[in-house]
Amino acid sequence: MAGTFWSLVPPIVAIALALITKEVYSSLFIGILIGGAFFAIDASSGFTGFFTHVFNDGMIKQLSDSWNVGILVFLVVLGTMVALMNKAGGSSAFGEWAKKHIKTKKGAQLATICLGILIFIDDYFNCLTVGSVMRPITKKYKVSREKLAYLIDATAAPICIIAPISSWAAAVAGFVSEGENGLALFCKAIPFNFYAFFTIGMMFLMVFMNFEFGPMAKFEYSRNDALGEDDEAHSSNGKVFDLVFPILSLIVLCTIGMIYTGGFFASGEDHKNFVDAFAASDASVGLVLGSFAALVLTICVFLVRRVLSFKECMACVPDGFKAMVPAILILTLAWTLKAMTDSLSASKYVAGLVEGSAQGLKNFLPAIIFVIAAFLAFATGTSWGTFGILIPICIAVFSVGDPLRIISISACMAGAVCGDHCSPISDTTIMASAGAQCEHVNHVSTQLPYALSVALVSFLTYIVAGFTQSLGVVASGIISWSVGIVLLVGEVIVLKKKIAK
Repeated sequence: MAGTFWSLVPPIVAIALALITKEVYSSLFIGILIGGAFFAIDASSGFTGFFTHVFNDGMIKQLSDSWNVGILVFLVVLGTMVALMNKAGGSSAFGEWAKKHIKTKKGAQLATICLGILIFIDDYFNCLTVGSVMRPITKKYKVSREKLAYLIDATAAPICIIAPISSWAAAVAGFVSEGENGLALFCKAIPFNFYAFFTIGMMFLMVFMNFEFGPMAKFEYSRNDALGEDDEAHSSNGKVFDLVFPILSLIVLCTIGMIYTGGFFASGEDHKNFVDAFAASDASVGLVLGSFAALVLTICVFLVRRVLSFKECMACVPDGFKAMVPAILILTLAWTLKAMTDSLSASKYVAGLVEGSAQGLKNFLPAIIFVIAAFLAFATGTSWGTFGILIPICIAVFSVGDPLRIISISACMAGAVCGDHCSPISDTTIMASAGAQCEHVNHVSTQLPYALSVALVSFLTYIVAGFTQSLGVVASGIISWSVGIVLLVGEVIVLKKKIAK
């Protein structure tokens, strides 16, 4: 079963069950059990081998991985920061301030998009920060939690993958072979990342044209879910400062934390400039260091301003942890499921499909890579893992200077983000649900038609890019962008007319 189509069955079953039953925990666990059973059958290890593989090689190993532990600590610290901002009255004060400046539902959505674009450092940070800041505003103007989750998710990975200074840029640069500037290659690929740009364009078009389609329409037009529960008790001394300061300190200190891990503050030959340090950074460690420093600084400021007592600040720690428990549980199960698919060599199977098609369908290759990257990221729930599999293949297949090299690498990144955007077991999708406090399965089902609509336009645009690559990178980019924009606007107009009827 390893290295064959069977290796993709566990994630496919988990995703199908999650969409059918609307229950993600049991669906992921069943997928894990199927993966463990397949591995035990191949290894002829029996029941004990199955049990050991699922829990020891899977769950325990994933929870003891230093990167994963860093992400979990980062989530807990962010949850605590959000609890502190709410308890101090910062979110409430911002809501009162926003009432004077944001007058409409459209304005609330546009403010959410713009804030998401501004927070480009990391997708996790983006999801939880934008969610905590914009929930009170979107709640006031009856924007459903499902729509808020979509706006958060669509300005998380799609923004990070086109931002040269982000944890995603550092990850992509790390997958490039030695002897080549990975960050420079990443920057060259940005203009051809059609899915990311078209996703952002789709959001603005939907907001300005004022319509929804698919399952999202039910939640938006019913307007019942937007009300949510009553606000928690908070300090009456809260100011907008009590929300802005923690967020700014998070951005600044997380950036410092990341360049610190990349060697920016090192001396002698180990010193790197800002860009190189960001490219070489350990995002997991950097985000933990930065967020913890921001947490301590925020508590000190709140104590000095007497907004909260020390006891109230410490009470926010377990509150923040409890708020993150559902996301942590889903992440744990998703990581374990990924371990099962990795043990079945699902990545090698998909990589073989890509290499087998490289020579025969040269002009179609960017579109093919886009689809395969999307499918792999959807099935495994990780876009970073997809980068690690496909980017080295794209670099090996095409020589330096070949326009298809840049276009194919862009297609790989775009497809990985697309699959990550659609997958219910993606950590970014999970974080978007947590940030909006939205039912995870509802977020996935409402977002899927929007993501697939953009994916279709991106796929067709990559076909155009593949056939025009002989004209050069610049000419191919201009023609592809022109066709893509026309297709995207036309698609949205057709959808709106269809919905109107």
